[in-house]
Amino acid sequence: MAEAFRRKGARYVGKFDQEEREVVVHLLSQVRELVTLDEAPATGDPIRDLLDGLGREPASPQEIAGRDPALRRLLPQASRDDDALAQDFRALAEHDIRRAKAANLAIAIHALSFEGGSRVELDQRQAQALMIAVGDVRLMLGERLELRTDEDAERLQEVFDEGTEHDGERRLLAAYYEFLTWMQESLALTLTA
Repeated sequence: MAEAFRRKGARYVGKFDQEEREVVVHLLSQVRELVTLDEAPATGDPIRDLLDGLGREPASPQEIAGRDPALRRLLPQASRDDDALAQDFRALAEHDIRRAKAANLAIAIHALSFEGGSRVELDQRQAQALMIAVGDVRLMLGERLELRTDEDAERLQEVFDEGTEHDGERRLLAAYYEFLTWMQESLALTLTA
């Protein structure tokens, strides 16, 4: 059973059983696939990677949402009122945002991917990456659960309390969302203490 993260010297330590870690790694991997969709793989040469990103025509919000609505939550428009400004910002920043998200997700996946005991021990960089990456997973799950307002979030509890057997997938997503919310809060509190 999971135990919240706490600080031990320069490390951040929590406990998660193998199954909990596997589920989180699976969800992190799904989001990583989503944000790297249509991205050229990194070459390792920062200048070449930058130039590759600049030459791309950014996808429109409709194209992004058409691929997967969760991608729109992960890569929102910079402006809701000015489509030209939003498109210009996307052209300049989307490649870097995708790469940064993918890097945080990769660090988080690596930090949780190990066989053996339940102790998870992170350095500062891993803890920050995991906290950010879990936030991205929560955005994806929030879209799948149609959480857009405070009222939607409050109704999430109804899935547990009154859900039918037909709500099985929704219940599972809601359980993942709640667990990741707890995990992210645990990391945030430990990092800011």
